[in-house]
Amino acid sequence: MPTMMSVDPALPAQTREFYIEAMQLLQKSGIPFLIGGGYALYCYTGVQRHTKDCDVFLRPEDCRRALDALAAIRTRTEITFPHWLAKAYRDDDFIDLIFSSGNSLAPVDDQWFVHATDQEVLSVPVKLVPPEEMIWQKAYIQERERYDGADIAHLIRACGRTLDWSRLLYRFGPSWRVLLGQLVLFGFIYPSERDCVPPWVMNDLMVRLQGEVEGGAPRERVCRGTLLSREQYLIDITRWGYSDPRENTMTHADINRWTRAIIEEESPPPGHVSLLDTERP
Repeated sequence: MPTMMSVDPALPAQTREFYIEAMQLLQKSGIPFLIGGGYALYCYTGVQRHTKDCDVFLRPEDCRRALDALAAIRTRTEITFPHWLAKAYRDDDFIDLIFSSGNSLAPVDDQWFVHATDQEVLSVPVKLVPPEEMIWQKAYIQERERYDGADIAHLIRACGRTLDWSRLLYRFGPSWRVLLGQLVLFGFIYPSERDCVPPWVMNDLMVRLQGEVEGGAPRERVCRGTLLSREQYLIDITRWGYSDPRENTMTHADINRWTRAIIEEESPPPGHVSLLDTERP
């Protein structure tokens, strides 16, 4: 497994110093955390890409303590989205503190730490997000501007023969179709590597699929697309009468805040009106 000692040689010295100082401070403060994102992806797969930030994963109950600790080392901190994300800034550099997922389905819990992998990132001994949890969280990222399917395929190619597939199935739970979709694509992408996925996993999921096909379609008009993209299925919710499954795990305030941020990030032209202007009551 590669280490992150030499990853991204273009990383500016001040950015590297900030990441190292932050990781060491969290360790000194006794705050459990895991490294994910591009750093973990490289360690598991060898896929190297320039990273604009450092992804730190921690339990929800540890987020406030981590922000307070980081504030002591010349950083500006904020809870960007209360249901899953905070940030720590120093000048133009920033660290993402992630304690769940944008759809609230993948919270960081104790099992992330039980199955974490020991590694060095920028010469600092740390623990990495387990590959199973990386696949679980990335499978729900299917935006127009970002789709993490290639990361998932590379993780399965590199780690599939040693993955805890039972735990991965458990993680997806009732969203098992999302996992099945990624596994079908994996077999298309890597025909010669299909044995990275145990036959029993595919058989289990296909039996579930057959059962749903034979059972017919449910009557409830729900659009689960909002669990995959916060923007692309808004028309289903605001105009076509489908219910939003996020209402089962997120508050209306969190859904609205998460949706309104799309406008800020995309900066539409003046006078532009879109579905984003329709908020929850």
